[in-house]
Amino acid sequence: MNNNGRNCGCNNNDCDNCIVEILQVINILQSNACPDNCLNSCDRPALGGSGSCITCNTRPIMLYLCGSNGVPFALPTTRTESGVTSSVFRVEKVDGCCCTCRVLAPNTDTTSVYPYVATDSIFTVDTNCVCAIRCLNDTYVDCLC
Repeated sequence: MNNNGRNCGCNNNDCDNCIVEILQVINILQSNACPDNCLNSCDRPALGGSGSCITCNTRPIMLYLCGSNGVPFALPTTRTESGVTSSVFRVEKVDGCCCTCRVLAPNTDTTSVYPYVATDSIFTVDTNCVCAIRCLNDTYVDCLC
């Protein structure tokens, strides 16, 4: 059990937890992509930083699985096992206890102001296996539908 008394693990079928709620908020915000607030929490009500901020469409996250000893979850940046992994993701969909995410890769274009690029690597995680989420600075990621 974790500190709030909830069983932390993939065998828990209860989807009523704070991780799911935060992921749902992030998913809705990214769908609306309206930058006009700059609170510093995962569930702040809008994407972006300030009135002078460029339009953001992504709130990048890092996931920590139960029993990971503080090591962020990482997956390949391509559909083929290239050996290159990333621990930065974009929420694409939340459905019950399942969250579908896209792997974001570091942007190798040194002239770009955007830190991440979208990949074709998509995965679904059981949110009952997630014990912590870390939100990174809102940003714009090109080539997202």
